[in-house]
Amino acid sequence: MSPHSSLATLLLSCPDRTGLVSRISHFIFERGGNILDLDEHVDRESGKFFIRVSWNMDGFSIPSDELESAFGPLAREFGAQWRIHAAERRHRVAIFVSRYDHCLQDILWRHRAGELDIDIPLIISNHPDLEPLARYYGIAYHVFPVTPDNKREQEERELQLLGEHEIDTVVLARYMQVLSERFVAEMPERIINIHHSFLPAFSGASPYRQAYERGVKIIGATSHYVTSELDEGPIIEQDIVRVSHRDAVRDMIRKGRDLERLVLARALSLHVEHRVLCNGRKTIVFE
Repeated sequence: MSPHSSLATLLLSCPDRTGLVSRISHFIFERGGNILDLDEHVDRESGKFFIRVSWNMDGFSIPSDELESAFGPLAREFGAQWRIHAAERRHRVAIFVSRYDHCLQDILWRHRAGELDIDIPLIISNHPDLEPLARYYGIAYHVFPVTPDNKREQEERELQLLGEHEIDTVVLARYMQVLSERFVAEMPERIINIHHSFLPAFSGASPYRQAYERGVKIIGATSHYVTSELDEGPIIEQDIVRVSHRDAVRDMIRKGRDLERLVLARALSLHVEHRVLCNGRKTIVFE
């Protein structure tokens, strides 16, 4: 069992008003909860309040399966968008990948090392190339070749498979296919992508070539939630590395791949620890 199995975490956003932290804290206190972590933020431009609070469920008077119904009246009073996660089972993640293996390798290594408290029941790809890697880690590998003619049918099969395995989150670890609006709509704020560029600069294909031709002095990587607009989803994590006139495109790609691995791993960790709230096209990240 996970050492965090007795935790519950609330993520909430609502219009700002006096006493929100006190009311939420009191809800937990009067039911016997011990708050372990609390972080909040007010976006002054929009007047919205955001909070993440975790508490120990040992001795809590409400069982985890009744938490949502118990907290619901308070959330409705606040006009809130919210969710509560009770850590009784590990987050279940499916990884989508094509032929590049660096991001997949990194996630699988971190998972085996215990850095990511998740289950990875399956890997989905449009190519068979990385099946030996999945086999080495003992993870089921499913190949769904995608063409313009069969894309809809294959995505339906993928969604069915995700449902059968009760997948919470999909990670696109350099999956070189654009997901349809239908697919994205099935998993809002539950699909994480890594883009090999410091978005919004150099979106789309061949960002390293674009960066090289512009003579940039830094390159970056961006992990974001997938939306129906290509490379426009709310950003979770980014990082950069310096480059110079001495770097060819291949050097930028090599440096960029190191960033891609790190940025995607950080974003996945933040997501599965329930530290990210979307605020329109932006995110609030409680680190």
